[in-house]
Amino acid sequence: MSDHADPEREDPAREDVAKRLARIAGHAASLKRFWDEDRECVEMLTQISAVRAALDQVGKTILEQHVDHAMQDALARGDAGDAVRDLKKAIDRLL
Repeated sequence: MSDHADPEREDPAREDVAKRLARIAGHAASLKRFWDEDRECVEMLTQISAVRAALDQVGKTILEQHVDHAMQDALARGDAGDAVRDLKKAIDRLL
């Protein structure tokens, strides 16, 4: 996203993503602790599921930001073909 981001643009989603990433990092760190403590597999699998779901939400938010900013810029330039290729590439990377 940083290749298209405008640092002057106020974006409330940036703070939301930063908070979500911090929570994800905490959950991921707890997985290592669970493993070291030989915790139940079901607890670890639950934690893994929570991390995956949180990453999916962050990915969705970042993709939405990409569409809002980069895609609109490409379309404003009249370069719809480039915008579509860029979107396909972004979706491919996320999935």
